[in-house]
Amino acid sequence: MHNELRRLRSDASFWSVRVHDEKRETRSMRQDTLEPPRLSMDRGAMVSAMVDGGYGYCATGDLSTAGLQAALDRASEWARATKGKSVVRFDPSQIGAPKGEYQSPDSGKKLNAGEIHDLLAQECRGAKLNDRIVERFAALEVVEDERLYVTSTGGEVRQRFRFTVPHLRVTANQGTDTQSRSLDFARQGGFENLDHSAFLGSGARLADEALQLLAAPNCPSGKMDLLLMPDQMMLQVHESIGHPLELDRILGDERNYAGTSFVTPEMFGAYRYGSELLNVTYDPTAREELASFGYDDEGTQAEKVWLIRDGILVAPLGGRLSQLRAGLTGTANSRASGWNRPPIDRMANLNVEPGSASLDEMVTSIRRGVLMRTNVSWSIDDSRNKFQFGCEWGERIEEGRRVGVVKNPNYRGVSATFWRSLRAAGDKSTFEVHGTQYCGKGEPNQVVACGHAAPACVFAGVEVFGGSE
Repeated sequence: MHNELRRLRSDASFWSVRVHDEKRETRSMRQDTLEPPRLSMDRGAMVSAMVDGGYGYCATGDLSTAGLQAALDRASEWARATKGKSVVRFDPSQIGAPKGEYQSPDSGKKLNAGEIHDLLAQECRGAKLNDRIVERFAALEVVEDERLYVTSTGGEVRQRFRFTVPHLRVTANQGTDTQSRSLDFARQGGFENLDHSAFLGSGARLADEALQLLAAPNCPSGKMDLLLMPDQMMLQVHESIGHPLELDRILGDERNYAGTSFVTPEMFGAYRYGSELLNVTYDPTAREELASFGYDDEGTQAEKVWLIRDGILVAPLGGRLSQLRAGLTGTANSRASGWNRPPIDRMANLNVEPGSASLDEMVTSIRRGVLMRTNVSWSIDDSRNKFQFGCEWGERIEEGRRVGVVKNPNYRGVSATFWRSLRAAGDKSTFEVHGTQYCGKGEPNQVVACGHAAPACVFAGVEVFGGSE
């Protein structure tokens, strides 16, 4: 492939080729029946060109020299057609010639198909505690993704990603009440993720928790303290910090599809996004997280950037193009879902930095509140401001003690003020890495993986309610 790319020729002042080669395999078991394995392979290239400030791109599944040359010719044609008409003038001198490699962590642990099937069967069997358990599903997804980025200026970046993601879901039913508990461990890496995720034995544990939820009362309603565990903090960070800070969304590019943002360019450097305990970083260099990389899909080298420091909004999530348009500094976050999509502003590893409180200290500090974990439902307005989230699991806290499980816990708030109610951030002992594989954005749609890490956190005076409201 390297030789084919170096044979390409164009009169464009700058051109680049981004090649994707992805293999995805999923093995799953429902109840005690093995489902057919799913295997997909996807391979192609995105070619981009710049001519006198104009920009064009063309995707192709033909990776022969002739196919790539035809795509480059087409991209160059579009670049010539847009010169003098672009919102910003594309300047190749600001791009450079990135060179480097990245590879996901991988212990080298191997499992064959039979061993994977045995693991899935073991957890499905373990989840069958009694007849009220009506659904048992276990799966393991393995993704291998190789990306090569080459530029006419001599740049060459090669990145190899591996994702090994276990899934488990157990559902219990009694009469008209149905409750579920699930496990999704989304991190980069190999089969060692099965050990890190505590997947072994989780079938019985989740089944027991689903049965506890059946017997539990509904979550109480009213304004009270909210203790969010890291697996729910993941979605809170994703929806009410990550998406609002995407610079192309702030500039209006998502208005017709996924909405805009309540954040404006003037807020950066002065706006109080949260309490002084809120510190948020964008860190694609954290190798254990789901969306880690060495370079984004425009060749910008990854680095850790503070987005919110001591509660003050510092920087947006904006790649090279959005930075030029807005006149703001940004991050290496131009990412594409595949070879037939151009990169756009996407969050990757967005993390809340740990504070100083232990979990026991946070529980003890709560007079009346609810602990919640594991998202089950979400709703947020098209400016990423008003939100409502529901969780699988809740625990009522009274006078500093956990006093029992509650089901159907929900809470609502407003992003612009919610984070200011943060009154305790957990220490490193409460800090966990999570992520989502399915963040959608862009038109045409792009689905990418996002990593999120956070400690447990306490928020004061949150509107909490049960499933009957």
